[in-house]
Amino acid sequence: MFKFKNLGGVLGLVLGLAMMSGTAHAQDCTTKIGAVLPTSVDWGRPIAETAQFAVDQVNAAGGVAGCQIEMVLRDTQVDPKVGVDAAKALVDLDGVSVLLGAVSSGVSMPILTSVTVPSGVLQMSCCSSSTAFTGLAEEGKTKGLWFRTFATTGVQSAVGAKVAADQGYKTVAVMYKNDDWGQDMARLIAADFAAVGVEVTSSVAVNDGQPSYRAEVTEALGSQPEALYLALYPAEGTAAVREWISLGGTQNMILANSLKSDEFRDNVGMQYLGSTLGTDTASPRSDSADAFRAAYLERFDSEPNGPGLANSYDAAMIALLAMEAAGKDASGADVAAAIAKVTDPNGTPVSADTAGFAAAKEVLAGGGTVMFQGATGNVRFDGNGDVSAPAVVWSFSESGTDEVEYMSLNEVDAFIASLK
Repeated sequence: MFKFKNLGGVLGLVLGLAMMSGTAHAQDCTTKIGAVLPTSVDWGRPIAETAQFAVDQVNAAGGVAGCQIEMVLRDTQVDPKVGVDAAKALVDLDGVSVLLGAVSSGVSMPILTSVTVPSGVLQMSCCSSSTAFTGLAEEGKTKGLWFRTFATTGVQSAVGAKVAADQGYKTVAVMYKNDDWGQDMARLIAADFAAVGVEVTSSVAVNDGQPSYRAEVTEALGSQPEALYLALYPAEGTAAVREWISLGGTQNMILANSLKSDEFRDNVGMQYLGSTLGTDTASPRSDSADAFRAAYLERFDSEPNGPGLANSYDAAMIALLAMEAAGKDASGADVAAAIAKVTDPNGTPVSADTAGFAAAKEVLAGGGTVMFQGATGNVRFDGNGDVSAPAVVWSFSESGTDEVEYMSLNEVDAFIASLK
């Protein structure tokens, strides 16, 4: 159950919009969209809640193409088979033409290749970052149906290399999740760390669900590295770091954004994370990003500190804007083609909120295009459905995370270019 803190204010807004000509009217239809997200894990639930937040704002603006939106949410459990089954149910039983998700690249990929592309369904991911999707798009195998609001693993890897170099580390061991995302990270890390003069002494794959990671940790420790790089999720990340510390491993750690998690911090313990730095893509320093943070705080009584929250909001909102632009009963391909109309650099700027969506409806109805200004800024997709993004280096604090360094989009692009 999702609740508004200020129900009276929201009802007033809905009633006010309903009296506006050409915006919202009494509606007797509902359009379903699908969402396959890992709600059974602590860090996944806020991602789903943030997508629902965007849906609620859109419904307050009159819905999409004259109908209210229902987001049918299914749990992937961060499991490829479960994710594919969930996606098939949403497509075959619920008849969705738009699917939000998944989070893990290892779950998104089989959904894309076995469900959404064969069915002609638009798939919009908030968080899958593997460069394998780029390769698939370049080969024409996504059929233009794949988009993501999170930058590729190339940004994470490059900024991780910068952290290692800035800290003066000469040797680093890598432990990575043994899936599409983790394997992609390990491959990129090997090249990027070498480019800044940091030796990767060992690169160890980690499978989730194991009773112990002592063998993997012992292998990584064998080379006595100055630091440890972790491209893991919170469950196996927590278990691996506990083993690492207990066996005398260094507390100098660099974390991918997947471990930017209160669950991971609390289960490992702040006393072991004082020398830990993490990386993440970041929202730009913009009014739209500030507005999202303020709206999120109002809705959820907390800052949007978890991984993928701003990206989840923008993924949902862009998909819904494209559905509005494509019109009622549009196919997934039609919605995908309409994304260009709502992320047009020369379009009318619209804000990421109820008022912005209502304004976009008016512009689109008049044959115009809009430039969505969202939680991650003015989103721009390339021909492969990819985006780039600013980046941030962060550290854990007792209340969440603290920003250590911010890199603008231009700085990120320049640093990545210097590695090559």
